[in-house]
Amino acid sequence: MILRKEARMKLSRRQFLTLSIGSFAGTALSVLGAKKADAELVASECRIKKATISHSICCFCGVGCGVIVHTSEGKVINIEGDPEHPINEGSVCSKGASLLQVAVNERRAKKVLHRKPGAIDWEEISWEEAINAIAEKIRETRNASLIEKDGDFVVNRNEGIAALGGAALDNEECYLYSKLMRALGLVYIEHQARI
Repeated sequence: MILRKEARMKLSRRQFLTLSIGSFAGTALSVLGAKKADAELVASECRIKKATISHSICCFCGVGCGVIVHTSEGKVINIEGDPEHPINEGSVCSKGASLLQVAVNERRAKKVLHRKPGAIDWEEISWEEAINAIAEKIRETRNASLIEKDGDFVVNRNEGIAALGGAALDNEECYLYSKLMRALGLVYIEHQARI
């Protein structure tokens, strides 16, 4: 295509040098950006380079996904999916991706807080007080609502308490939880494990 004389762009030597330097700088910065990403990858690998590697199974559901746990000085520093595990092949669900927060979380509650009826503020109580108070409430409610017989049949069923599990419970906790609730005679036991 032949351009007319009017349509051609006149480029001075100074403009040519400015454009060339700008192009060169843009190319150089794009290469440096790639190097920065590589540097971040190397930095994350350095964090776990001298860590002890342990292979484990995710505790959140019955699928049995494999995970790799990195520990340093007795503390968990990284948890990721195991690419050599036949079930998940390195991928993990959203609960599995949050496994590190189970072990390391500064926002995790470490003390029992109790707010008395009608009070505005929470007060700190001991674990022993909390467990005794919960056990007493369960005993009172169970004794008040236990159905021992239904006609001629001994049923020992408790319809005054319901149990609801949650997605944060792992398999073993769910098993023990359901065994305890059945021992108390509960019939309304439910578990929510959707992600």
